[in-house]
Amino acid sequence: MTYNTQREKLILPEYGRSIQEMVDICLNIEDRSQRQRCAETIIEIMATMNPEGRQQPDYERKLWDQLAILSDYKLDIDYPYEVIKAEEMKARPRPLKYPMQRIRFRHYGHLTEAFLKHLKDMPQGEEHQELTTMMANYMKRSLYNWNRDAMDEVKVDADIASYTNGSARVPNNFQYASVTNGHLPGSNASKKRRKK
Repeated sequence: MTYNTQREKLILPEYGRSIQEMVDICLNIEDRSQRQRCAETIIEIMATMNPEGRQQPDYERKLWDQLAILSDYKLDIDYPYEVIKAEEMKARPRPLKYPMQRIRFRHYGHLTEAFLKHLKDMPQGEEHQELTTMMANYMKRSLYNWNRDAMDEVKVDADIASYTNGSARVPNNFQYASVTNGHLPGSNASKKRRKK
């Protein structure tokens, strides 16, 4: 008895050994027109194995690329699309540049700082006050998520004043929303957790 572990390793395991054997047979067909028909039949079989993929863009092109990969780029047929070259498949992607920005308080994050900078330049008024209180609740939740022991409403007040050079301040009579499980009460996430 021969076990699969003793056989040659599959190039694309998701298609199984039978598709790989069909591709190997196709490689050995000498007549080009018959080889072309055989490749097209293999593509049809591959498509039936993954019918939900038909909604994906360039689905057929991907199948032909996979056929080329299965044949180790040795299948000499007329591909309806230009297939990905072996060098492109083996090439490592260039590393992404990470946007290095100095953040004063990392637990609040870059977007909070950007928003508070915008808030600093806004004219005083009802909208300014509303945004300040919304930001205060958000910053309180951020502190809670970062370190529950460090969560302090006085600290949030001081941080908002520090970021905005005193142009935005939380009103003295403002009642912060209580924070439970990292979510503000009334949010969908806190309701879901309560039901469980």
